[in-house]
Amino acid sequence: MRDGFIKVAAATPYIKVADCEYNSRQIRNLIEEVDNHSVKVLVLPELCLTGYTCGELFLQDVLLNGAMAELKHIVDFTKGRKLFVTLGLPVLKNGKLFNVAAAIYNGKLLGLVPKKNLPGYSEFYEPRHFNPGQEEITKFSFYGETVPFGMNLLFHCLDFEQLTIGIEICEDLWVPLPPSVNHCLAGATLILNPSASDETTGKDIYRRELIRMQSAKLVCGYIYAASGEGESSTDLVFGAHNLIGENGILLKESPRFVNEMTVTELDMGKLISERRRMTTYHAEENRDYLYIDFSFGADVTAAETEITRYIDKAPFVPGKREDRDRRCEEIINIQAYGLKKRLEHTGLKTCVLAISGGLDSTLALLVVCKAFDLLSLDRKGIITVTMPCFGTTDRTYNNAVALARELSVSFLEIPIRDAVNLHFRDIGHDANLHDVIYENVQARERTQIIMDLSNKYNGLVIGTGDMSELALGWATYNGDHMSMYGVNSSVPKTLVRYLVGYFAQITENTALREVLTDILDTPVSPELLPPKDGEISQKTEELVGPYELHDFFLYYVLRYGYSPSKIFRLASLAFLEDYSEETILKWLKNFYRRFFSQQFKRSCLPDGPKVGSVAVSPRGDLRMPSDASAALWMKELELITLAPIA
Repeated sequence: MRDGFIKVAAATPYIKVADCEYNSRQIRNLIEEVDNHSVKVLVLPELCLTGYTCGELFLQDVLLNGAMAELKHIVDFTKGRKLFVTLGLPVLKNGKLFNVAAAIYNGKLLGLVPKKNLPGYSEFYEPRHFNPGQEEITKFSFYGETVPFGMNLLFHCLDFEQLTIGIEICEDLWVPLPPSVNHCLAGATLILNPSASDETTGKDIYRRELIRMQSAKLVCGYIYAASGEGESSTDLVFGAHNLIGENGILLKESPRFVNEMTVTELDMGKLISERRRMTTYHAEENRDYLYIDFSFGADVTAAETEITRYIDKAPFVPGKREDRDRRCEEIINIQAYGLKKRLEHTGLKTCVLAISGGLDSTLALLVVCKAFDLLSLDRKGIITVTMPCFGTTDRTYNNAVALARELSVSFLEIPIRDAVNLHFRDIGHDANLHDVIYENVQARERTQIIMDLSNKYNGLVIGTGDMSELALGWATYNGDHMSMYGVNSSVPKTLVRYLVGYFAQITENTALREVLTDILDTPVSPELLPPKDGEISQKTEELVGPYELHDFFLYYVLRYGYSPSKIFRLASLAFLEDYSEETILKWLKNFYRRFFSQQFKRSCLPDGPKVGSVAVSPRGDLRMPSDASAALWMKELELITLAPIA
């Protein structure tokens, strides 16, 4: 469970209606199977010990006694197993029958949770046999032991503090105020739902969204286990539709109409991090609840859970084409409407921006064009400036010229070589020494020019730098770091590429599409060092590391506050086929060094619109002191042991 991961399962046993002994054997077989796969939480369906479709047989003592006897067999069978099991059965208490979920761990019945909301509409008639459960905790006698009985039971793991389990049953989820709401506000981080939802046309879509959104709203893990083959088909068919959700994401689901086990890992650390971040999430202990402790043991909680769930190597970029296109359109609108408002407020009808033929300035220019179109302004009011110097190549220069032409914007070419050489003489710098001074003088000269041009044309200077560069501090302070409005300031580098690609995809201008495609194929570079044989000699990703790695690191550092070791572990899985662990660790160390040391640049960023869940603006998501120490993070990175090379 190291790093907050716990392996969980939802399973549907093959059953025979009213045959408790047979069903018990099937359940024990499943318990043994999941235990062999290191599963720590198992959810089985509603009333699976008897079958959900017993009808009037629920009024027979033989069935009820048989279910209770087999529950004892199952409880005893879990002795010595570090596995939390929830399954459904009918329970007779004080002459009343309840639809109950039993919580079992290590040879002990921890509690019985009754179902509150009993459907009596359409094909359902549960109130005919069962009574609604109550929140109040009472006592139930189970083979000489006293067991708590009631809805307000939460099961807390002493040695895995992130895990507190609450239970609701089937229809409880489908009502306006599910019990899981109060469970989570009382501290539950994982909701288990034994269910017997039957299949009708389209119901799976609603069920899937219901579970996904409940896990999102409650910031919890949600495990839903449904009845399947074996239930009576007199009037209904049950699809064994098992689902596991986590904070709005459906991690895994089973195919319908196939009884099987669905296994994945929940990241409980992510859930706790998200709740910690959301100050409007008021979860706290509730005196109306009974908290029942259990323990997996230090050896189990310290062990590393094998991760089989999908780890997206590009968390900022949707995987599906249609989702990605929709996201691109949305982000471009956010950028353009933010700039539109700034232009309306200032009354300016001119923008000035430096274009290099690179990705970032291309995206910025495309966004400015859209904002001008929204305002019905003449694109000639967009003053683009290319300022060739020592590192400019023909490829980027020609692309900058072609881009301005195809977008019908104003274009200026101002070579800065002479001005930079004069400045070198003024400050006594050797122009043959290609150091940080050599590079930054060029960047600041370009910024000085576009700032002065903004005065000349009464325009707004548009920043082109992206969020990945800002996170790494890969910007010249008061050079490309500075502008009057930074349209790309919360767009990560990996997403910049897709946004430019989206423009290339939707434009009807063939020539524009061609230049955008070539820009996409050009290596990322500030072009501050002289080219070699006419080709770019200064490739950013060779100096600071691959942006796909840095964006991955950035997402988990800022979005969830993960530790360096956990981020390294996830990155090693996500990029298994792309980078060695040694390479990932090298660039992760570089990320943390730069992220901490370069905060002073982010502390004085120009305005710019937030477009996603992560941003680095000091007025928004990242209020971080400029002189914070990275020592604790670097110390943890030094303790990471690399796997031996085979």
